[in-house]
Amino acid sequence: MELRKAVVEDVDAMYALIDYYAQQGLLLPRSRLSLYESLQCFSVAVEGERLLGVAGLHILWADLAEIRSLAVAPDARGQGIGGLLVDRLSEEARHLGIPQVLALTYQRRFFEKCGFYPVEKQTLPHKVWKDCVSCSKFATCDEAAYLRVVTPNVSPRLRVSPVIQVTQP
Repeated sequence: MELRKAVVEDVDAMYALIDYYAQQGLLLPRSRLSLYESLQCFSVAVEGERLLGVAGLHILWADLAEIRSLAVAPDARGQGIGGLLVDRLSEEARHLGIPQVLALTYQRRFFEKCGFYPVEKQTLPHKVWKDCVSCSKFATCDEAAYLRVVTPNVSPRLRVSPVIQVTQP
C-alpha cells in the first residue's frame, strides 16, 4: 500500500468512496467539481490501481486545519488505513506550521485512538462561521468536534531586507 497526494486520475474513485458514505449520512457529500478544485488538499491510500482510502486537509486559519472527507473502502476497514491517513495529514499540518488539527465526526472512538480530544464546536469560530453556517445540517448538526495538537515545524522567520541589490552579468 502507498500513501500519496491525490492526482486527477483519482477523482472518480475518491468521489465514489466519499459518496458511498455520504449516502449513509456518515459524511457530507462532495461534488466532483469540489474534489477537482481542492485536489491539492487530498491524500490517498492506494494499492496497485485500487483506491483504499482518502482524506483531505483543509486549512481554516493560521492555527487550525481540518481533516475532511476521511473514507476507507468498506472491505479495507480495520487495517489501519484511516489512522495512517490521519497521521499523514497531521504531519502535513505540522510541516506547514499549523499547531491544531480538527475533525468533525461521528467516529468518536476512532479519533480518540488517533490522539484527538473532544472540544465544543463553539470554541472553533473559524470553522463554524466559515463552513458550518452554510451547511444544510447547521441547525441540527450532531457531529462531534475533535482536536489534535501537533508540534509545528516552524523555522526561524527570514528577515527580508528592504533593499535588494541585483547585479547584472
